[in-house]
Amino acid sequence: MASKKTPNFIREPLASMPKTGKVIDLNQQVWALQDQTLVAAPQSDRMAPVIVTVIVCKYPEALEQGKGDPIYLGIKNPEMCLFCKDVGGQPTLQLKEEKIMELYKQDKPVKPFLFYRAKTGRISTLESVAFPGWFVASSQGGQPIFLTSDLGTLHNTDFDLNIDD
Repeated sequence: MASKKTPNFIREPLASMPKTGKVIDLNQQVWALQDQTLVAAPQSDRMAPVIVTVIVCKYPEALEQGKGDPIYLGIKNPEMCLFCKDVGGQPTLQLKEEKIMELYKQDKPVKPFLFYRAKTGRISTLESVAFPGWFVASSQGGQPIFLTSDLGTLHNTDFDLNIDD
């Protein structure tokens, strides 16, 4: 009986690899980078969508259950990640130069960089882990992506994360 040969290296599971794609809101606007600011803009030759990177947190049991998959969300070029910060008592969405795999490899969840991705069909909402009840949102073209506590009323909080998953 032949025995299986065990490789002399250990491979990270496929789930630990970031997935890439683009984000489109319900108004058919893509996420784009304009002067180091993430904005929602109609896709055009002069406003190319950013390539987003997504990876699921490897410690979901350390976070609130039932809100969706906790994900780190970044952009590929330049390599930056979305994170939430209190600015003057207001939860604020920002981009920070950070490698998504460095966040993933931490020994506990890095909450300011995590979002609960709740998915219904192709549509996802992205709720801040650090600021429960605050969601990633977009408004008119050319305006920055931001956080809102008004889920799906005044601003668009539904996105098609067009990624390989």
